[in-house]
Amino acid sequence: MAMNSESENTVLRLWLLLRRVGDSLALCQDSVFSKYGLTTEQFGVLASIKSRGPLRPSDLASILERGPNSMSMLVDRMVKAGLVRRTRDKKDRRTVTVSLTSKGENAVEPAIPAGWEFIHKTLSPLSFNDQRTFASMLETVRCELVGYLNPEMDMAEIVKDSFTNRPDLYKRMVKNIFRSGSKAKRQAAKKGNAR
Repeated sequence: MAMNSESENTVLRLWLLLRRVGDSLALCQDSVFSKYGLTTEQFGVLASIKSRGPLRPSDLASILERGPNSMSMLVDRMVKAGLVRRTRDKKDRRTVTVSLTSKGENAVEPAIPAGWEFIHKTLSPLSFNDQRTFASMLETVRCELVGYLNPEMDMAEIVKDSFTNRPDLYKRMVKNIFRSGSKAKRQAAKKGNAR
């Protein structure tokens, strides 16, 4: 496939930018959540449980796009830190769910508005239309990457199954995660004003 130099340069620039943006995003998220004693991975687990309720480790692995072993080790560390607890189902002892502890709830509550503020600040230079276009473009690239990793899957199935392309997910997140985080932020502001 013959490409002109400008096209090759653009492809290389995009590849480098995707890597650098991903790396920078990870560093920034770590910085935001470390102020609340959390890693980005721990925040993802806590926010997922907060949004959906107790989850099986396999569900968490799927939501956070991690391997089962990696998720199991992360949950182990979070149990030891007192952020989550594992509970066996009384009817089917093979089924285990992971839920928030009060320590986990107290850690994630103030981290939510900080994360939300970070998201808004980072994307604020883009207009609403640019944000929508950017989201569609990233979704296209993400689906191509998932297709590369799962060549047996049909691309239409990948697009349909993509959780980032589901409006119901965002409604649930805003309702269950970000509103409660805004409440926590207002309560913290009241405490600060009361001093």
